[in-house]
Amino acid sequence: MLRVFGRSYRPFILLAVWMGSLCAGAAPRLELNRNGTVGQAPPRELIYEGMASYGNYRVFGSAEKAKLYTAGVEYDRELWPHFLRARVDYVSEFLPMVLLSQPAKTDFWGNPLTSNRETIPGIGVTPLGFRLLWRDGHRLMPYFETKATVLGFTRKALSPDATYENWSFHCTGGMKLKLTDRYDLRLGMLSDLHFSNAFVVRSNPAVDVMNVSIGIVYHLPGRGRPR
Repeated sequence: MLRVFGRSYRPFILLAVWMGSLCAGAAPRLELNRNGTVGQAPPRELIYEGMASYGNYRVFGSAEKAKLYTAGVEYDRELWPHFLRARVDYVSEFLPMVLLSQPAKTDFWGNPLTSNRETIPGIGVTPLGFRLLWRDGHRLMPYFETKATVLGFTRKALSPDATYENWSFHCTGGMKLKLTDRYDLRLGMLSDLHFSNAFVVRSNPAVDVMNVSIGIVYHLPGRGRPR
């Protein structure tokens, strides 16, 4: 376990430190705006989130009966205030808890060979993602989000011939509910996540899972929309 965390997980730790530097500093920050004047930072949010899979289907992946559970923190920062009547945000994320539930014994392509199950822990880092947020500052705020994430597990995922590290693509549609001027509730009601090792080895089971998520949104101090 320690050897895995000490070697394979080193890139994840470095990415997590980098993301922490993005999120640091709750006080308002002054930045140079596009017009050359100095102003406060654009709207930024921290989302403390959890996700659970409720189904597994075979579209791009061949693995069966797998589910994924995650918990972590997401950082959103406005890039453009208006695009298709939505606010566009840059998204990054750190998932210190990732649990992969899968059959305890699988073949080369991830097909189950037993009804027994096992849980493999891991972590995840999202260096790149984007969010479209409509009706910013209103009581109900629909959103759509895409994230590209690197997942690392303490054992080879989905197949004994696969890899420890995998790449995932995650799409979510849902709703933000305004609670107070500082907090929102976020509900991810339609979510699809695919992860695979992109054939860095011959065994690439891959998996597609359907999910739901919930998060508490904290608005960092700075310039924001009237709430």
